[in-house]
Amino acid sequence: MSPVTVQWQRAVVLHGPKDLRLEERAFWPPHYNHVQVAVQSTGLCGSDLHYYLEGRNGDFALQAPLVLGHESAGVITAVGPGVKNLVIGQRVAIEAGIMCKQCNYCQAGRYNLCKGMRFASSAKTFPHLDGTLQDRMNHPTHVIHPLPDNCSFEQAALAEPLSVLIHAARRVNLASGQRVLVFGVGTIGILACALANAYGASRVVAIDINQARLNFAKSHGFASQTHCLPMVDKAKTTDEQLRRAKDNVSTALSKFNEPEGFDVVFECTGAEPCIQMSIHAAVTGGKVMLVGMGSQNVMLPLSAAALREVDIQGSFRYANTYPEALKLLGSGKLRNVEKLITHRIPLEDTPRAFELMARGKDEDGNMVIKIVIGPSSS
Repeated sequence: MSPVTVQWQRAVVLHGPKDLRLEERAFWPPHYNHVQVAVQSTGLCGSDLHYYLEGRNGDFALQAPLVLGHESAGVITAVGPGVKNLVIGQRVAIEAGIMCKQCNYCQAGRYNLCKGMRFASSAKTFPHLDGTLQDRMNHPTHVIHPLPDNCSFEQAALAEPLSVLIHAARRVNLASGQRVLVFGVGTIGILACALANAYGASRVVAIDINQARLNFAKSHGFASQTHCLPMVDKAKTTDEQLRRAKDNVSTALSKFNEPEGFDVVFECTGAEPCIQMSIHAAVTGGKVMLVGMGSQNVMLPLSAAALREVDIQGSFRYANTYPEALKLLGSGKLRNVEKLITHRIPLEDTPRAFELMARGKDEDGNMVIKIVIGPSSS
């Protein structure tokens, strides 16, 4: 048997807070039912930024060097034994989570809740599973998705965050004709607006504390109307905070001319005041979908939800969403969605990309929303 020739590639490796290193790493032929993908686009997200700034994301702390990145698409460059439906040269999206396929959640089609899930670029499991900020990666075929002909690599990199919203929308049965309010207009909030419009919402409006982002959402047609919350000092007591939340959302609902509230509210900030406001923002019998990850313990006006039968639901990641996400991204129904990508940076300049994300603006003062990392320029 002839020896396997070692090949080398570049990878951006996080060793600790703000310690990103461009390294040469060996890569190997793919295993059984795996393919090798040359990564063409990786979108950076909030969890990546937390790892970069703090060396952890919530409870998940870095225990060894880790390659970040999980919003990705590329081209198959090799196929392992047993691969039947994917071929070299095929354009694909990489679904970063590898489920166990054996537990009750996986068997029920809810693999996002799989306790044995290994997620590329997450420090939740050890040894960590490297993410996509590298030239090539090997990945199982059951979480590799062919791209439609009219879906670009950059669009496909949005399939991961869009999947978060598709999963959330399914849980609240988002339907045509509903009035939708979105708290927070970062990438996830903008995609919530775009998806609601694509599903035929009769009205989509947005609330944030950042007027520039609200202007972006309105000017590109993601939201028909917006409201900027006032920046105030933190409330001194819980009662004051709850009262302020109700007053602030009442002002916003009056501005939107929807005093009774909205059918569906997507809370995409994770901030306690916005979660509190979201309950008051829902119409009687309406639904609140908690998408944002932020405050771990939140004081809620539960009586305001219970007495009006407002359903409060949560969502975590996604399951069985990639085909729909890629189809939508290639269809043109998510109008102006490519405008989310404000910066494109080659792999070797990834540290600069993270610094731009942390600042929220580039050197020319332009707003940073979504950064996509491309292949090495060399």
